[in-house]
Amino acid sequence: MNIDASLLCQAAAAAAGGQQYPAATLYLVATPIGNLADLSLRAIHALSLVDALACEDTRMGGGLLRHLGLHKPLIALHQHNEREASATVIARLAAGERVAYASDAGTPAISDPGAVLVQAVVAAGYRVLPLPGPSSTVTALSVAGDTAATSFAFAGFLPTKAGERRTVLQAVLAVESQSQVVFEAPHRIAELIALLAELAPARRVTVCRELTKQFESIHTAEAETLPGWLAADSQRLRGEFVLVVHARRPQPVADDELPAEPLRVLALLVAELPLKQAVTLAAQITGVPRNRLYDAGLALKRGGDE
Repeated sequence: MNIDASLLCQAAAAAAGGQQYPAATLYLVATPIGNLADLSLRAIHALSLVDALACEDTRMGGGLLRHLGLHKPLIALHQHNEREASATVIARLAAGERVAYASDAGTPAISDPGAVLVQAVVAAGYRVLPLPGPSSTVTALSVAGDTAATSFAFAGFLPTKAGERRTVLQAVLAVESQSQVVFEAPHRIAELIALLAELAPARRVTVCRELTKQFESIHTAEAETLPGWLAADSQRLRGEFVLVVHARRPQPVADDELPAEPLRVLALLVAELPLKQAVTLAAQITGVPRNRLYDAGLALKRGGDE
């Protein structure tokens, strides 16, 4: 990508320079997950101000700075040296410097290093300021369109051992009211898809591949159809994957059958009150017509008397 780095930094300063960027502060910088154009102007401005950049991989961090025409000291801070490297960052903060941290892609500390660094910096008495931006988790959730979900959970990468993998995935699937976000590497995606098809064939899954990149693809279908879909094109096995396992869709209720929640409310009231009073209160609480509740309440009373 050919850009005028100086003009880009000027634009970033004009857009984001009005905010204060205090010294002796750690700045967590979210970086693109594939498309360099997703780097925010605020992130660019902060990177231009900091005295050093701590990064998961100095090759990635250095490449990002060169793209912006910036030159900063680099500190390698990854999962194998995070505690030791955190001390280096804290020493710079103690000298009054601004330090940024960026993982290889996306938001630090979300399935990436950064949490240990944040904890250490806060414990040492220094500020940590987040600069929000790209996140493969949020990106995948936004495009999944899971209308059945009441919330979401981040499962991240599942264990690599088959037994542990099955156990953890079963636990993920057991939470039926949430969207569940799972990361997977290309050499294990077929195994994961096959396991999903076995354990939850009717659950919908959104498979996101190479999000924001040139060959991005997004496919949503029932899990039982995904092994065939994956095998139909070898290109579908390439790249980095984010999967959204959708919440379990509510099962249709017969016209004469009460939904589970009104029935639960009615059962609690019938156990403590006369039938007519229980039905009246249940109708007020649930909005279900009294005639439907009366028949169900009568059945509950008879069952309790037996």
